[in-house]
Amino acid sequence: MRIKTLEEYKNQKKKFDDNPEKFWEEKAESFIWHKQWDEVLNWDFNTAKVNWFSGGKLNITENCLDRHLKERSNQIAIKWIANDPNEDNINITYKELHAQVCKFSNVLRKRGVKKGDRVCLYMPMVLELSIAVLACARIGAIHSVVFAGFSAKSLSNRINDAECTVLITSDGGFRGNKVTPLKDISDLAMQKTPSIESCIVLKRTDSEIEMKKDRDFWWHDEMMTADENAPAEIMDSEDELFILYTSGSTGKPKGIVHTTAGYMIYAQYSFQNVFQYNEGDLYWCTADIGWITGHSYIIYGPLLSGAITVMFEGVPTYPDAGRFWEIVEKNKINIFYTAPTAIRALEAKGTGFVRKYDLSSLKVLGTVGEPINEDAWNWYFKEIGGERCPIVDTWWQTETGGIMISNLAGINKAKATFATLPLPGIQACIVDDAGNELKENNIEGKLSIKYPWPSMARTIYGDHKRYIDTYFSAYPGKYFSGDGCYKDEEGLFRITGRVDDVLIVSGHNLGTAEIESAIDEHQNVCESAIVGYPHSIKGNGVYAFIICHEKPSNLQESNKEINDLIVKHVGPIAKVDKFLYIDGLPKTRSGKIMRRILRKIAGGETTNLGDTSTLLDPTVVESIIKESIN
Repeated sequence: MRIKTLEEYKNQKKKFDDNPEKFWEEKAESFIWHKQWDEVLNWDFNTAKVNWFSGGKLNITENCLDRHLKERSNQIAIKWIANDPNEDNINITYKELHAQVCKFSNVLRKRGVKKGDRVCLYMPMVLELSIAVLACARIGAIHSVVFAGFSAKSLSNRINDAECTVLITSDGGFRGNKVTPLKDISDLAMQKTPSIESCIVLKRTDSEIEMKKDRDFWWHDEMMTADENAPAEIMDSEDELFILYTSGSTGKPKGIVHTTAGYMIYAQYSFQNVFQYNEGDLYWCTADIGWITGHSYIIYGPLLSGAITVMFEGVPTYPDAGRFWEIVEKNKINIFYTAPTAIRALEAKGTGFVRKYDLSSLKVLGTVGEPINEDAWNWYFKEIGGERCPIVDTWWQTETGGIMISNLAGINKAKATFATLPLPGIQACIVDDAGNELKENNIEGKLSIKYPWPSMARTIYGDHKRYIDTYFSAYPGKYFSGDGCYKDEEGLFRITGRVDDVLIVSGHNLGTAEIESAIDEHQNVCESAIVGYPHSIKGNGVYAFIICHEKPSNLQESNKEINDLIVKHVGPIAKVDKFLYIDGLPKTRSGKIMRRILRKIAGGETTNLGDTSTLLDPTVVESIIKESIN
């Protein structure tokens, strides 16, 4: 399934163009099926109805685990690394993982969970989280993982929306030097979740917690008597596999639904090709399983490929900013996939934390979650990859299920800040405001997809109309990503940021990501965020919130230097009108900047800032307001 040469890459693109259904059918044939499909694809973007491999019967965990037992029974499946560097790592083989998944499948069945039931997982980054996810899939239950940093209210909202019957959690979770009281938070949430019948609790931190009789059960007690034999539930290709909620930074969280066969096929295909995984490679994605990146590229993509996947409990700066690089050296990591936010944060700490470690085992680097600015890309390429590791700058979404636009490592061209080209099998296009496709190069518009792909979301749980309205109504006949995109003279794609993060200044459309990338070129700038504010002449002025390595001693000089960079990289129309130097940005727990708060502060509003419960650190907002008033 893996493309290994540029010639193969070109052939695969042509194969898809000639016959898209045959292209995906060939990819599907390598998996275990109980019954083959009756029809490869049936679709209508006007009603947002898409079915892949209709009539096919399978179970995704047989393809993640059972099929590997003959050849790689004793190979490591997951290498787990603890938050505390002094705690032993755990290596679990495919055989051991299979046994644990089967046992926990029987635990869930004992608690009355059956095919189609929804199970909520609110856990730290421990091995048991992966086991629980796979156990749900094995018995046909729909898993809904909630990031173990969300509040009780956010947790209860997600449980109630999906009407989950079981909650799986932990007494607590380690994250850096903090312990998160997950069971206490769960108890608060369960006061308002009438659908929950049972709560299974993992012991991780030895925190003192309350256990409610006949509702709460210890993981270890349940597993002690569970049988290791658990036949996999036979699922239809289009049966729901999981629900994953977007962060809910605006409006009610959207429960994105992914189904079994299409997601499975695309997770393996994209993993193997983008990262160019070879047998025996150690692959590490630093994301949390609470997000789609963790689903597709910690659990499903790697395990479907028989890979060794690394799972890390901690954070990049604990006990110091060298932790990532210490792990790379100690474990001889070959493929490393992380977020631009982490790259910029570690760059700001200086190269002293990098250069004391041997990173020569690295072969491929990746970025995910947001567009990466050129300064961070270059630092990553030089300091982490030693100017020898290709960087895959991946664009995709919770809704797409897998990586859509990226170079394939070492196969086709990489270019700083560019996601480059759609994967073979993806028909991406750029459209103007009227939805007309812009086919020439050196153009800018809205990123859309004009043909289905197997791992696309099927609906928003319980609200298909919202799904249509959000993704298929802007440009009929196309999936609209919500992102702006630039295509250069070579036809390479660069994501310019969310369309709602575009400023109209004096009639000109300006992408915030482009301006931020220019600002980030300044040697003293660590990170920046651009928003618009009401301007009596321009309509919108440009307001910059800037984090520096050192607070400028001469603000006027710093402002001029930054605007000179903007003029150089973007143009004079994009120059910043107002600057605010701050210590932190309001980010959701997934690392996205909550710009609506910044817009209000930029407009002079310091109250009625809306819900801040999804912020990683809500006190940042008070600090920004204080700076804006001074």
